[in-house]
Amino acid sequence: METNTNISITLPDGSVKKHPRGASALEVAESIGPGLAGDAVAARIDGALVDLSSKISQDRRLEIITADSEEGLGILRHSTSHVMALAVQRLYKGVQFGIGPAINDGFYYDFDLKDAISSDDLTEIEEEMERIVSEKLPFRREELSIGDARSLFESIGQPYKLELLEEIEDEKVNVYRTGDFVDLCRGPHIPDTSGLKNFKLLSVAGAYWRGSATKPQLQRIYGTAFARKKELKKYLHRVEEAEKRDHRRIGRELDLFSMDEEIGKGLVLWHPKGVEIRERIEQYWKNEHRLRGYQFVRTPHLASEKVYQRSGHIPQYEDMMYAPIEIEGERYRVKPMNCPGHIKIFQSQMRSYRDLPIRYAELGTVYRFEMSGALHGMLRVRGFTQDDAHIFCTPQQLPGEVEELLGLVDEIMGAFGYRYKAYLATRPEVSLQTATDQEWERATEALQSGLQRYGMDYSVEAGEGTFYAPKIDVKLFDALGRQWQGPTIQVDLNLPKRFEVKYIADDGKEHECIIVHRAILGSLERFVGGLIEHFGGWFPLWLAPEQVRVLPITDDHTEYAHNVRDTLRAGGIRTTCDERNEKTGYKVHSGTTDKVPYLLIVGEKEVKSGTVSVRSHDGGDEGPCALEDLMERMNKEVETKALPKNFVSDTD
Repeated sequence: METNTNISITLPDGSVKKHPRGASALEVAESIGPGLAGDAVAARIDGALVDLSSKISQDRRLEIITADSEEGLGILRHSTSHVMALAVQRLYKGVQFGIGPAINDGFYYDFDLKDAISSDDLTEIEEEMERIVSEKLPFRREELSIGDARSLFESIGQPYKLELLEEIEDEKVNVYRTGDFVDLCRGPHIPDTSGLKNFKLLSVAGAYWRGSATKPQLQRIYGTAFARKKELKKYLHRVEEAEKRDHRRIGRELDLFSMDEEIGKGLVLWHPKGVEIRERIEQYWKNEHRLRGYQFVRTPHLASEKVYQRSGHIPQYEDMMYAPIEIEGERYRVKPMNCPGHIKIFQSQMRSYRDLPIRYAELGTVYRFEMSGALHGMLRVRGFTQDDAHIFCTPQQLPGEVEELLGLVDEIMGAFGYRYKAYLATRPEVSLQTATDQEWERATEALQSGLQRYGMDYSVEAGEGTFYAPKIDVKLFDALGRQWQGPTIQVDLNLPKRFEVKYIADDGKEHECIIVHRAILGSLERFVGGLIEHFGGWFPLWLAPEQVRVLPITDDHTEYAHNVRDTLRAGGIRTTCDERNEKTGYKVHSGTTDKVPYLLIVGEKEVKSGTVSVRSHDGGDEGPCALEDLMERMNKEVETKALPKNFVSDTD
């Protein structure tokens, strides 16, 4: 018979606590302090995540997971998704459940319902969730055999859970019960529903089961949850600000771009003002690349299917490629990637080590299939222009090329006012087998060496590389503190072998060339869409499609307004003139609504003095100014790519 002797529990700081055998993780947390116990959501025993109710029967290492941590917040949100599912079950009879994971910034759950849920129904669901929280219902974990779990979900009519069970190879599974709701779930969860006080349901959307258009469409409810009320309030304020900055709304209001069903879903029509922004970005991008020795190339929008077979795109990514087009008996594809074309240009002549590195860059338009439900304005499209580049170099040159690339990332992201964080993504579990362990290690070490040599702060994401390459991922943080996928740098271990990309080394023999893929802006469509939201439509002067608008007070001042406009245009400033027969206040309001950085009012006083009266986004009503002085100021603002003075980036 086992005696109730004390056991040793080692905490993360190395200290050891004695507790009776069979003490729960929560009891240990309570012995450390009520504050820790109150914040605790789960525990880790010898590295394994468990519920706080888990008993400790022998000497173990224990870590208490709190809601303040990223991992703990995910557990809190997952628990909230179960509470939402129970609320929906109470309100809607016959509901069938899909999945309900925690995600970045919140959670969702997919439901198969006879009734359509709208955003108007979310308040009622929230109120039911609040009742469930007040009931202090425990999250109870049960371990079942696969057979018992199948019988359980058959008895309660949950076909989606049965489908998930078919894919589980383990002999046993976990289910969690919360009131009358039961879910197939690994866990862990918080002890009971009373710990979920700060949540909000956000929206309703359609979602195909398992992401496949061939499967049923479910209703997805999104929500968020936080450990503390002030954090929830801050997040909801950010959501409100994001809605105001939605690039689709601002793009329509400022006449930047549009989408048209007759043209096709996911295909962007760039309007004149949108093209002005894009051209400024492209010009800056090209200048920075020329300074660093890049050569610009262009490749066709269409290519023989054979090249994509050889590259591996068809075997690996055919579901995102468009169907082949047959031309004179040969199958062609619209290009999903620019890589094969750049390789063929490299291989158009024999290359020596003395020629390397060779850096090719292209603003190349590619086409990839996205399901219509995933399309989202400019941020998720089917045709987009990628700022693609490939560097062909020797193994010895690789670390230096990575370091140089990081300098380019730093320069360009800084110009747009983005903060960022770099991540080194290493070899995944399932990876390219034709590349040796030594090649994977060499590529990863070169990326790491480049990060260290440049002095860029980074984190390691173990196993998050692609199947063919370790990579550096750069995540951007916009003015609202939201995270965006940014630049990426990959050392390709696939295409040099598939295409036999060689150079003549100093020993006179052929050696395999290193190929580095990299994108700084990524998709221009996505980047511009993100910039619209980042700046809320108030672009810095160097990017603004309309930099200055001249406002004559009456028709008598139109000739002078034209002279001002023409002088500014001759100086390279994008200027228009509002000649409408409207009051000056209306014209000022219109220019502000159109987010024009500088409004120049000209009337009798300005005509006589040869000045302009300045209203700027940065300085408000600034009064009279000589045109030459204003041009000097604006040119300096453009040259330095100055951010708007009232542009504030969320640093949290």
